[in-house]
Amino acid sequence: MIYTRDLTQKAKVGPLTIGGGEPIVVQTMANVDPKDVEAALAQIASVAARGAELVRLAVPDSKAAQALAEIAPRSPLPLVADIHFDWRLAILALKAKVAGLRLNPGNIRDPQKIALIAAAAQDAGASIRVGVNAGSLDPEMVKLYGHGPLALVQSALKETEILERAGFTNILVSLKAAEVGLTVAAVRLFAERSAYPQHLGITEAGDLESGVVKSAVGLGVLLHEGLGDTIRVSLTGPPEAEVDCAFEILKALGLRVKGPEFISCPTCGRCRIDLVALLKDVKARLINLKTPLKIAVMGCEVNGPGEAKRADLGVAGGEGRGALFVKGQIAGYYPFERLAEALEEKARDLANEPLVT
Repeated sequence: MIYTRDLTQKAKVGPLTIGGGEPIVVQTMANVDPKDVEAALAQIASVAARGAELVRLAVPDSKAAQALAEIAPRSPLPLVADIHFDWRLAILALKAKVAGLRLNPGNIRDPQKIALIAAAAQDAGASIRVGVNAGSLDPEMVKLYGHGPLALVQSALKETEILERAGFTNILVSLKAAEVGLTVAAVRLFAERSAYPQHLGITEAGDLESGVVKSAVGLGVLLHEGLGDTIRVSLTGPPEAEVDCAFEILKALGLRVKGPEFISCPTCGRCRIDLVALLKDVKARLINLKTPLKIAVMGCEVNGPGEAKRADLGVAGGEGRGALFVKGQIAGYYPFERLAEALEEKARDLANEPLVT
């Protein structure tokens, strides 16, 4: 049996329910030091505005753990504390009222300490994500199973068994590697052996160019197969970009639709407007639009009018100007300099979402 997302157990992370057929949750990780409370809150607010539903914070030391007590009550999103090496940081984070912990079984290995964390999480009503990374596997697992997918899966199962023996079952699991193939194989194998909900990601995926591609390929394959209950796109870049990319992946697969879907042509010698600049301007204006509109930004008269008519909104470029279509009908012609503004006005009218300044 394969535990696809409609069959996985449900986990509670603050107000969120993850797994068991619930909508796939998009999360990210802050890249600021939580000891800078205001900077952390500003970044959390920023990713929340982009649609993030869960945010993880690194907890490298006790001062960072204590800072969570200031952040958690003011955060618009539930917080997960990322814990490595020192089990006592997990206890401090729970006292700060985080919604969940991420524990790496590769570097907190003492079953007694894990049981203590489980008891504290149970009392706090928090979740625990067992986060296995190929780059930080328990040497015992490597010795037994090598560096393949079985090592990641067995590492996760060993940790979940320790938590279960402590009476704790509010568990999520992640199996991540920088290699797409290894991640895909590990996630599939775990889904055959456990019903715990899975958090998906390609770790150390890279920058905004290579990281987006690797994440889209790896996560896309798994999500299309019905695997994965929550996702993070790990990028060497701003967390806002991670959230945007995650929703684009879900949107492409028809799993979740948030905000506009943009259609644009690849450009050719017939294009008589700066389509790249126009698309960039339009997307920047509508980045926080929540309504799922289909918007076509097209460069010439070949496919432009047809695609613009089929979309909710669209522009088809001409010589220094463009036709604006609304629900298949021409709403006017505008010079290039006014196209983005005109399209934004119509989009906000359709969405009934005024511009907030």
